[in-house]
Amino acid sequence: MRRVNTAKLTLSIDSVLARLRGYIPPGSLQSYAFALVCALGASLFEIWLKWFDQDASSLIAYYPAVAFTALLGGIGPAALVAVIGGMTAWWAFMPPAFSFSLERYGDKVTLVTFVFVSMLLALAADHFRRVARRLEDEEQLRQLAVQELAHRLKNKIATIQAIISVQLRDQPQVRDEILSRLAALTATDHLVEEANGRGAFVHDIAKTELGPYVASRVLIQGPYVLLPPKYALTIALLVHELATNSAKYGSLSVPKGIVLLNSRMTDSLLEIDWQEKDGPTVSAPKRQGFGLRLLSRALAQFGGGTDILFEPSGVICKMKLNLPVGATSPVDEDGRPLAATAT
Repeated sequence: MRRVNTAKLTLSIDSVLARLRGYIPPGSLQSYAFALVCALGASLFEIWLKWFDQDASSLIAYYPAVAFTALLGGIGPAALVAVIGGMTAWWAFMPPAFSFSLERYGDKVTLVTFVFVSMLLALAADHFRRVARRLEDEEQLRQLAVQELAHRLKNKIATIQAIISVQLRDQPQVRDEILSRLAALTATDHLVEEANGRGAFVHDIAKTELGPYVASRVLIQGPYVLLPPKYALTIALLVHELATNSAKYGSLSVPKGIVLLNSRMTDSLLEIDWQEKDGPTVSAPKRQGFGLRLLSRALAQFGGGTDILFEPSGVICKMKLNLPVGATSPVDEDGRPLAATAT
């Protein structure tokens, strides 16, 4: 039996409610018109319910109508629905029918209860509406701030790249290495921006850094784990260093060489393995350059580390880091963790 993706369903409902709130401003003429429509719909449902079962409650359909109206239109329209619903049920559905007389004491209690519960529903739904509206405004402000910061960052990086190009024009190798690292950070910043500042997926970072080789030379496997921005930028730098070294000296420097990039998640521990195959014979460098120092130290700030093995068959780099609470793997519609493979 297919399980319902509650997160997707909740997101869809929130989206619909947000759109409706845009068309029905609280306390407006539209909100009162909407209240009349809800009251009419509830009355028609009550007529159908009474036709189906004479003993059915005379007010059951008006409770959700009051709540839904308050959720979109506010307390005033909700009160209108409650008044129309109470009067209609009193006059049409409670004996004697089509009269404002009440023969049963229980009907009096039912009406009083309806008034009290409707008031609570209207207050609760209106409070939820106000909170939801405030959260929507804050989210819009946050997105605007993220877009503005991203725009400023792009301008600053472009300026820095121009300065480096001019100042290091006589040292092309150093210049190109610095510019390539800046490009890696810029690409990951773009991924973070597309995710509204929440971070970037390991799989997307790897595809961005290994773009020219992903189609035929690189196999990426593992769950879609969303890394917070700081984590994403660090992993992007590490993958960039590995890819650059592989393109110069390792598997990606020869036509038949391949790279395997495998990630796995255990509780909050993320492990990423980089393995090169079918490349030239490699050996440990005699001195440790900036790239190796970056690889060996970058993950310490996240309670992790890196093990680099220079095997004759190719470089193997094992990266580990502890992710904060909330960095999880998304699931598909059947609740299974998503695994990505690109060849």
